[in-house]
Amino acid sequence: LFISHMKNHINPNIFRAYDIRGIAMTENAGQKGQKADLTKETTEIIGFAACSYMREKYGARNMLVGRDNRLHSEKLQKAFIKGARRSGMDVMDMGLTTSPLMYYTVCRTGVDSGVNITASHNPKEYNGIKIVGKNAHSVCGEELQEILKLASKLQKKSDKKTSSGVKSGVKIGTLGANTSFFNEYTEDIKKRIKISRPLKIAVDAGNATAGKFAPTLLRGVGCEVIELYCNLDGNYPNHEANPEEEKNMRDLAATVKKQGCDLGIGFDGDGDRIGIVDERGHHYSADYLLLLLARDLLAECPGSTIVFDVKTSQVVIDEIKRLGGNPVMSKTGHSFIERIMHEINAPLAGETSGHMFFGKEYYDYYGFDDAFFAACKLLEIFSKFNGTFSEQFANLPKIETTPEYKAKCPDDKKFEIVRELTDYFTRKHRCITIDGVRVNFDTNSWGAVRCSNTSPNLTLRFEAPNKQKLQEIKKVFFEKLKDYPEVDLSWYKHEN
Repeated sequence: LFISHMKNHINPNIFRAYDIRGIAMTENAGQKGQKADLTKETTEIIGFAACSYMREKYGARNMLVGRDNRLHSEKLQKAFIKGARRSGMDVMDMGLTTSPLMYYTVCRTGVDSGVNITASHNPKEYNGIKIVGKNAHSVCGEELQEILKLASKLQKKSDKKTSSGVKSGVKIGTLGANTSFFNEYTEDIKKRIKISRPLKIAVDAGNATAGKFAPTLLRGVGCEVIELYCNLDGNYPNHEANPEEEKNMRDLAATVKKQGCDLGIGFDGDGDRIGIVDERGHHYSADYLLLLLARDLLAECPGSTIVFDVKTSQVVIDEIKRLGGNPVMSKTGHSFIERIMHEINAPLAGETSGHMFFGKEYYDYYGFDDAFFAACKLLEIFSKFNGTFSEQFANLPKIETTPEYKAKCPDDKKFEIVRELTDYFTRKHRCITIDGVRVNFDTNSWGAVRCSNTSPNLTLRFEAPNKQKLQEIKKVFFEKLKDYPEVDLSWYKHEN
């Protein structure tokens, strides 16, 4: 059995609901004396454990391994590959890649599994490991806990002994040459997309990995592209690569207005989440982007099922119903939504955070979340509309909706706090409890709180017909959360 000498122990909290994610660089990590969770040593043993699990559970014999452009991603990728090869896995190095491009390549080549070394939209000190099996199906939830158990066993043995071998009879894997399918991916999408009129767009990649690929693809489908922060810089000097946060889209909004663009598109750190600002610089929550996709789908396929997460606006849900769609609510998380899509054969799904999924039905796609394909599809829909981007939403009911608030809360405290909040609110109100608690105060007023699965935070969102009612329900949550000193309440105090 392979044993690696561990300089620090594996933190179980980094094995989250749908990927592995933790601190990889202690500089700017936010806690004095905080140790890195993902070092070369821990990543190597996780690579060994993950691949051993994939071999045993799924019979996987080969794997693609890519990475984003974080300062530590290349060394962690090498460490993961080292552990993977020692498990007996044949490994093909994808080099720098977006997560959707890795997923696409897994599907197109038929390889058994894939990994991307990335922390998506998290700050620069984070990194992580996204794992998929055949056909890019997510390895998540309890499966990640099984990998943690195996990694922890290896860690305990390493505390007693240092070795660098493999058990007799285990074939050491091979390493394939750097593999890139971006050209094939681009040509595939170009065949699926038809832009009906000239569009001028701005693209903000936040100095992250999408900057290498997105402008080429978007020009390839026929758009004029103004680039903003598309040069790669793992320090992310301008803003975090997180298009869900309005503050990260301000420079893009200014560029759109200054350059007279039709719209602006932002991407996250590994290219699986999208954000849009319209011609006025207004930033849209991604559930409204899902609505545009749903309108287009339902015009062609009435009655289609559309999956969305618990933070989605009631306006969007009601509009899907009005258009004849079948709305299905899911837990937040790309892996949870992807699994539900496959289980019920839904053609379309989306998250408020910006993940968009396109299935076999109608789209003839692969079911994974792909912000690049989403961007192209939204551009195709918009190009057929005779008006501005903002005018596509002109007939929707007016309602007050907050962005998603992040309230810092330690990973080892947040789950119990949300359980207690769920018990409290379900005794008083009609609630949805598939993921934290979504409290329905009346037909159009709700508030939700859940545990972030990617960082030490609670996430909250609120919606009401007017500002007064919105303030009332925010205060209800604030007053209850004051019972928990571990929870940062600045999300409320900054606005009041």
